[in-house]
Amino acid sequence: MKIYNTLSRSVEEFSPQDKEKVRLYTCGPTVYDNMHIGNLRTFVFSDILIRVLKQNNFKVESVQNITDIDDKIIKRAKEKNKTIKEIAEEFTAYFLQDVSKLNIQRPTFQPRATEYINKMADYIQVLLEKGFAYKETDGSIYFDISKFPEYGKLSGLQKRELKTGTRILSDEYTKDDVQDFALWKAISEGELGSFNTSLGWGRPGWHIECSVMSQTILGNKLDIHTGGVDLVFPHHENEIAQSEAKTGESPFVKYWVHGAHMLVDGKKMSKSLNNFYTLSDLEKKGFNPLVLRYLYLQTHYRQEMNFTWESLEAAQSALNKLRNHVASFVDGEVNDEFKTKFIEACGDDLNMPKALALVWENIGSMSKNDLNWVDEVLGLELAEYKKEDVMLPVEIQQLLEKREKLRKEKKYDEADKIRKKIIEMGFRVEDKT
Repeated sequence: MKIYNTLSRSVEEFSPQDKEKVRLYTCGPTVYDNMHIGNLRTFVFSDILIRVLKQNNFKVESVQNITDIDDKIIKRAKEKNKTIKEIAEEFTAYFLQDVSKLNIQRPTFQPRATEYINKMADYIQVLLEKGFAYKETDGSIYFDISKFPEYGKLSGLQKRELKTGTRILSDEYTKDDVQDFALWKAISEGELGSFNTSLGWGRPGWHIECSVMSQTILGNKLDIHTGGVDLVFPHHENEIAQSEAKTGESPFVKYWVHGAHMLVDGKKMSKSLNNFYTLSDLEKKGFNPLVLRYLYLQTHYRQEMNFTWESLEAAQSALNKLRNHVASFVDGEVNDEFKTKFIEACGDDLNMPKALALVWENIGSMSKNDLNWVDEVLGLELAEYKKEDVMLPVEIQQLLEKREKLRKEKKYDEADKIRKKIIEMGFRVEDKT
């Protein structure tokens, strides 16, 4: 199995510390809002990675955090006049609902940041004692990037200027400035988001949360750390610095694996551009969530993906065609040649577009036994499909209604044109009368 490692900027043969077990951490959601379809793509990619690891007979111990305390959550709580816990629990529920609909397997562990506040304080104390961190007069504590010579090894800092001693307290950050980052934010007693710890009243910075949760559960050194490419700098860069500084062990993570951005109609997703879509938005238009999963599989995880409604409709048609095929599968021998090629494609840096193409190339010779192990990776719930479960998009329903109206008006030529269009979209039309 081979995977692209952001740290080495190359595709490497995968070899975990323990030959049989993989320690994997995925940066989870910050629960202040619904996840958009770009966020969800990252979680599906991580799910595919875990499924492929299992296909290659690795036992995977996975952690995906839930960030339930940070600036954005505090801001949303103030806006809604709610507690931080109320906001976090509301959007955690939405997130778990979305991942379930996308058939994303639950991680082995799913810790919440607020459960580890005291451990974070203890972790920061070690960094202070080792001289990697310093306390300001207001009680806030910062990591001194000048004390960690390897800072920048993940993202590459040739084009950036190190601003030693320049501090940033906010969880929000600019992508171009390299600054000492907050490990602990001093906040007055009683203020929203403040916790009482050995460091005094305050709350942890965003970056320290992931290091503490991952290392507490998985140990000092991880095999794989995943996330979106937007997290490479500074979040993952900062994770490396504080983790290796604290433990004195390197590397903190052997393989850094990042998913690419998603565009919508060629533009960055943004609420101001009115192209910010959630899974719920797609469902309201009549799309089953697994159609989105199929759409994700058609683009390599390291390739920038452009979402359009037309591409989603095409994915709907393709998935329906696939489901219609597999509904007629019977028991039979496993196609060993196909299985070998499929496993090779998945193990080649998660080349899911190639793996999907192989399924289509071999659809005529596949059995139910082939289907079961293929779908353990694809996660499209193909084995559970029955013909009566066919998913009809709103557009198909409208075309059927229009065709039926034309037939009643005896406009058979026009009705036949619509019938042909429906067939082209992956559906078969059978008239009972």
